[in-house]
Amino acid sequence: MIPKKVKTFPYPYIIEHRMLSGYKPKNNIKDSYRRLKLQEGCSLDDVRSSFRNLAKQYHPDSGSITADSATFMQIEEAYRVVLSDVAKKMKSSESENEEETKFKSKAPQHRQYLSLEGVGLGTPSQRERQYMQFRVDRAAEQVMEYRKQKLESQYAMNTMIAKDIRQSKKVKITQAIDRLVEDLIQESMAKGDFDNLSGKGKPLQKFSYCPHIDPMTHNLNRILIDNGYQPEWILMQKEIRETIEELRKNIVASRNKLGEPMTPCRQKQWSQICEQLIEDIKKLNKRINDFNLIVPILNRQMVHFNANKEIARAQKAYEILLEKTKTTDVDTKENEQEKVKMFRLKSGFFKWINLMLK
Repeated sequence: MIPKKVKTFPYPYIIEHRMLSGYKPKNNIKDSYRRLKLQEGCSLDDVRSSFRNLAKQYHPDSGSITADSATFMQIEEAYRVVLSDVAKKMKSSESENEEETKFKSKAPQHRQYLSLEGVGLGTPSQRERQYMQFRVDRAAEQVMEYRKQKLESQYAMNTMIAKDIRQSKKVKITQAIDRLVEDLIQESMAKGDFDNLSGKGKPLQKFSYCPHIDPMTHNLNRILIDNGYQPEWILMQKEIRETIEELRKNIVASRNKLGEPMTPCRQKQWSQICEQLIEDIKKLNKRINDFNLIVPILNRQMVHFNANKEIARAQKAYEILLEKTKTTDVDTKENEQEKVKMFRLKSGFFKWINLMLK
């Protein structure tokens, strides 16, 4: 027996108004999104972060100024609605992807010929014609590439042959020079040119040993040094130093010859001398460039000379020479004055003696 006042609840509802699977919230989905300050299509992370921020503002236990239990309950209800909506959308997208994969796997195999390496557009026949043209073009490109490689290999072979010919010519020339030298030596020996050499029949003098280079190279260098041979860069260095010393002497001599004071005519002559020095310094600097290219040691290289500095140096040397001449003139004048004094003293002394004798 069931009392009339008691009502039965069909499944899936239960007493005490608890929400189960058939419960539909009062809030609309759009209002729930708006209440959480979100847009449709957002992710689960966005929903959780938005609910967390709003809970910090409106939760009764947060201690903030805007704390309100009613507002928090509305936000919580909106959060549940949005969360369920996002979950449904994710499940639907996953089911669509599964259907697409199933559809792709069930595609008939006779349609695979339409791929044609992804070439062409239009109907299958049009795509097939386009694919045939693509194959023709690709074959033509491959033929051109093969011909190009063949020509390059042929050219490399020809260059190698030409290089071998040049090398063989060099070998023939060196062999001819060796034969010529040997013939000249034999001819001189037959004439007796080597009979009167000093040290004939005696062993060669042993040279000092150097562990850093080959003994033969060391002995040849020793022979060249003993016979006065000097490398080209040493001779060029000596020439450059002698040239700059000569230029310095000449400009100092020219300035000394002009003397003082510098009249307009002498100033013009001095300008011409300076211009000539500048030209000579330029030529000397070119020679220094050639020297720096052949010198074997880096710290032996030379720097360029500056014409203006050389002119100033010559002017300073002239001033020093002028001061020396002035000091020598003063000394000579003092010596002459002393000689005059001594002569006067002697003459006065002799006069006094003559007066005393009388």
